[in-house]
Amino acid sequence: MGETGKTQRISQEDIGRQLRFCEKLRELNEARPGGPPLACVQTYGCQQNVADSQRLMGMLRDMGCGFTQDPGRAEIIVINTCAIRENAEKKVFGVVGQLVHAKERNPDLTICLCGCMAQQETAAARIRASYRHKRVFSIAQERGAIAEGLPVVRESSVKAWVSIMYGCNNFCSYCIVPYVRGRERSREASDILAEIRSLVEDGVREITLLGQNVNSYGKDLDSPMDFADLLEEIDAIPGDYLIRFMTSHPKDAGRKLFDTMARCSHVAKQLHLPVQSGSSRVLRAMNRGYTREQYLEKAAYARSVMPELVLTSDIIIGFPGETEEEAMETISLIREVRYDALFTFIYSPRPGTPAASLPDTVSRAEKQVWFDKLLEEQNRISGELHRAYVGRRLRVLVDGESGDEQWPLSSRTHGGRLVHLRGDASLIGQYVDAEILDSNTWALFGAV
Repeated sequence: MGETGKTQRISQEDIGRQLRFCEKLRELNEARPGGPPLACVQTYGCQQNVADSQRLMGMLRDMGCGFTQDPGRAEIIVINTCAIRENAEKKVFGVVGQLVHAKERNPDLTICLCGCMAQQETAAARIRASYRHKRVFSIAQERGAIAEGLPVVRESSVKAWVSIMYGCNNFCSYCIVPYVRGRERSREASDILAEIRSLVEDGVREITLLGQNVNSYGKDLDSPMDFADLLEEIDAIPGDYLIRFMTSHPKDAGRKLFDTMARCSHVAKQLHLPVQSGSSRVLRAMNRGYTREQYLEKAAYARSVMPELVLTSDIIIGFPGETEEEAMETISLIREVRYDALFTFIYSPRPGTPAASLPDTVSRAEKQVWFDKLLEEQNRISGELHRAYVGRRLRVLVDGESGDEQWPLSSRTHGGRLVHLRGDASLIGQYVDAEILDSNTWALFGAV
């Protein structure tokens, strides 16, 4: 987004120049005596990073590279990083440390580190200090831009990720994303629709729309349209496919979105609506922009227009200043909402965020006790909801093999519930009706 507040878009002239450069590299790589180099792309973090890595792989493919999942065979290693939580950073630093020895064994090895962690000042400074010798550091200090027409390598012919926007303007007090992903910037609807239309024509069955906050889509466009309007236009594309999306911010998700979801046949009746806390005071300290009561009203309305809705959420336990009573408010909220599943985390301070400087007097051990109580309650709820599926026949998309001899296929319901299936691999890529035979806390089990 430039100084005028409008999203900066990379010109097709610049994109074309980059693609011509890739073609020249392809010619050189194909003429190499040992054949084209192998590249290994390792991805950490969210689905947005996965989508970004697919475009990195597209560029590498156009440069003439082949691919391997074995870093030991690769001549180019790309690490696409995540900075959301401390554990993700520790993993990356561990991997980079191991690759130093690989570089010593093979001086021609090229190691590239990119993504959110590379944009975080403290992480970038540590990398500079540790690996300065003969290294190239290029970290863009910009609000971000949109580049259309980049090549992409999709690992699945059944499912696809489609980014509709990038960045975030919310500045939740615990979150590093706005600092490393830049401001919100939306792709033009015409480009999104063209990409989805092409995927549907290629036989892709499930398409997930991605954005740090999809509900903010379109606010920066010259001809503003909101996310619900975009869903309507996508739904009009003919074909046998399903649209999912993530992630929604509760303060921006409203009745228009829920009514549109209920009305559109191609839109999955699945909603990931991160609440983060059940305490209005903690939500205010997190700068979330809604109260417990407002969140509950939204969840209730969504379920009233979509009775079959599968609802999931994110929870942070142990935010600085949170008391045991406030943590128990979160547990009482999940009892009231009865989520199908939760993604749960103990608070991890991110340097550079406002929450990182807040006093935090509760021990990690006490936070763990609260966290365990939360998991126990959610596991009970998930188990009850899953048992209610047993004996029903559900339409599922068979999306791959599970690696389990008894239940060899992996599939998803319309609401995104995982179903391990008995059946033949020839069913992969098809919608089938499955009888649900069993369940546990995390999955369903069925047969065609």
